[in-house]
Amino acid sequence: MPRTLQRITQLDRPGRRLAVWLAALVVPLLPLAAQAAAPSADAPAKLRNLVASEAGSQRASAASQDKIDGLDDETQKLLAEFRQVTNETESVQAYNDQLAEQLPSQLEEMAQINVQLKEIETTSREVSPLMKRMLGTFEQFVKLDLPFLPEERAKRVAGLLAMMDRADVTISEKYRRIVEAYQIEMEYGHTIEAYDGQLGEGKDARTVQFLRIGRVALMYQTLDQSETGYWDADQKTWVVDDDYEHAFATNLAVAKKMGAPDLLVVPVQAPKKVDS
Repeated sequence: MPRTLQRITQLDRPGRRLAVWLAALVVPLLPLAAQAAAPSADAPAKLRNLVASEAGSQRASAASQDKIDGLDDETQKLLAEFRQVTNETESVQAYNDQLAEQLPSQLEEMAQINVQLKEIETTSREVSPLMKRMLGTFEQFVKLDLPFLPEERAKRVAGLLAMMDRADVTISEKYRRIVEAYQIEMEYGHTIEAYDGQLGEGKDARTVQFLRIGRVALMYQTLDQSETGYWDADQKTWVVDDDYEHAFATNLAVAKKMGAPDLLVVPVQAPKKVDS
């Protein structure tokens, strides 16, 4: 009798039952355990196949991950572009809404401008003759006035006359320059001025010092102070009168701001009786 069976027979009945049960469970597994413990001839080939399969699986997983990363980058790029386009669309829509709100007022302003343009055409037709009359009066006034600064004033008149025939000068600019010329002439009426100029024409011309006191008097004196005179508005000629030599010097100091303003002595024409 085998030794194992002898030991089992020596146990009591419950022990024998447990031992038999364990033997029935373990004995069938012994050939499998022996087979697993024994080295297999094709184990290296199986291991290499397993390693190759695992490497291929990892490569496939890496390729899939790269594809997923690429798709994610493309998705993020498209999302950014979509957000940018959405923002631009909202901005354009807001701008269009603002223009839509401004459109009625702009249409109203255009209507007002059209009315003003029609009025400007009418005003231009009316203003042009007026400016010509103003300029004619201005030219005549300069000719009849005291002959001070003749070259400067004649040049101003000639410039205004030439301007009236120019198409590149607007009506408003023409009117402005005519009014400006009138204002300059008005300034002459309440200012005192001293300047050097030519008295006489041709061979008789000589340099003298002129003194203008408003439009009340226009006096002169030679540079060597040997001769003093004034303009006779009635006779339209220069009159020599050395009695005003001292008055000229006093008035000249006031004009050059070298003396305090004082009572000025000037030749004034006596008033005349006008026949009714």
